[in-house]
Amino acid sequence: MDYTPHTEQDIAEMLGTIGVDTIEDLFAPIPANLRLGRKLRLGDPKSESEVYDQLYGLAALNTATDRLTCFAGGGAYDHYIPAAVRACAGRSEFMTSYTPYQPELSQGVLGAVFDFQSMICELTGMEISGSGLYDGAAAVNEAVHLASAATGRDKVVVSQAINPNYRKVLDSLGASLEYEFVTAPADGGVTELGDLSGAAAVVISQPNFFGCIEDVRSAADQAHAAGALLIVHFDPLSVGLLESPGSLGADVVVGEGQSLGNDLNYGGPYLGIFATRLEHARRMPGRIVGKTVDVHGKPGYVLTLQTREQHIRRERATSNVCTDQTLMAVTASVYLSWLGPKGLRELGERCVSLTHLAADLAGELPGCRIRFESPFFREFVLEVPGNAAEALSKLAAAGYLAGPSLEMFPGMENCLLVAATERRTVAQVEQMVKSLGQVIA
Repeated sequence: MDYTPHTEQDIAEMLGTIGVDTIEDLFAPIPANLRLGRKLRLGDPKSESEVYDQLYGLAALNTATDRLTCFAGGGAYDHYIPAAVRACAGRSEFMTSYTPYQPELSQGVLGAVFDFQSMICELTGMEISGSGLYDGAAAVNEAVHLASAATGRDKVVVSQAINPNYRKVLDSLGASLEYEFVTAPADGGVTELGDLSGAAAVVISQPNFFGCIEDVRSAADQAHAAGALLIVHFDPLSVGLLESPGSLGADVVVGEGQSLGNDLNYGGPYLGIFATRLEHARRMPGRIVGKTVDVHGKPGYVLTLQTREQHIRRERATSNVCTDQTLMAVTASVYLSWLGPKGLRELGERCVSLTHLAADLAGELPGCRIRFESPFFREFVLEVPGNAAEALSKLAAAGYLAGPSLEMFPGMENCLLVAATERRTVAQVEQMVKSLGQVIA
C-alpha cells in the first residue's frame, strides 16, 4: 500500500463500530510489561516528497553488489542461475492466488512441489520430505521439536560449528520451551562430541559453518548409542561429491535451499529443507504433497499430512508452520532438473577447485594462514594479521566481497570466511588474493 487511505472521520467511525474510543485502546489486551514503554524517535512529521528524499539519500549510501566480486560465504552463496530456471519457474502453470488448498486449481504447482520433495529425498538419502519451510534456521528449529517429541527428552547437543544465526534461533526457542542446549566444541574446525547421555538430539552441519567436512557416520553412531537422534543441516550442492547424510545414519536432514536456483535477495526469502525417516512422518512440520489418482485413473496431486493446528485439533498439532516458500521450492525443483546428477557433481568439483586455489594462494600471504587442517568444500577460514572486520571493509572498497568475519566466535577475531562458487574464475581468485595482500600489508 503506497498510502494510508483512511481519514480521521473514517477512523472514528470504525472505532465507534467496534466500541472503543482510540486506536491505543485496541492494544489494551497486551500486558503492560510486554509493550515498548517508550516513544519511537521518529522525528517530526514529513511530507511525502520529504520522506522520498530522505529514503533516496539513504539508498545512495549502499554499495551496489553488482560492482563487487563475491567471495562471501556463511550460509548464502553467489551461484549461477540459468535463464531457463527463471523462465520455467515463472510459468502460469505454477501460479496460484493463494496456497494450494484447492488441488483442482493447483495441479501445476503441486506437481512441481512433489518433484521437489522427491529430489530432496534423493539428495538427503531420507524416506520422506516436506514441501519446504521458511529457511534453514526454521528447519533446524522444527527438527529439534521433532527429536524432543520422538524421544521425550529436552536436552539438545548443538555443534559450535553450526551457523551462529541458527544458534540464536534455537536459544530463543529454548527460552520459551525450556530446552537445555549444550554446545559441543569445534576448536579444531570439526565437532567434538562429548557426553551425550540424556540427549534428545545432536545437531551438526555438513559441511559446517567453517566449511569443514564433519564425520557424520561417527556422530550418528555416538548419538544412537545415547538414544538420541542425529540432526544434520546439510548443503544440498555438496552431495554431488559427498555421501548423503541419510546414508551415513542421520535421522533428520535439514538445509537451506537458497543455493538451489534462488538469488541472494538481500537475505531472503529463502527456502527451508526438511526430510526424515518414514517413522517420523506424523511429527513433521508444515505440509507434504502426495500423489494419487482421480476417478478416471489419471494422476493427481493433493496436500496431505498437514499436521498443523489449522487442520487438526490444536493439542495434536506438531507445528504452527502455516505455509512454505512455494515459489522458492518450485525454483529449486526446476534448477535441480536443469542441473541433473552429472551437473551437480561438476558444479561441486568446480567449487572445490576454485576454493582450494584461493586457500593455497591466501595461505602464502605474509601473516596469513588457513586456520583449520580439516578438508573443506566451498569455503575456508582464513586467519589474517589484525582485525578481520577491518580487512573485509578495505577489501570491499577494492571491489571484493568476502567474509563474514568470525568475531562472534571467541578467539577468532582475526579470522574470516572465504568462499568460491562456480561463478568465479581463476583470474578473479588470483586478483582477489592479490588485493587482500595489499589490504593486510
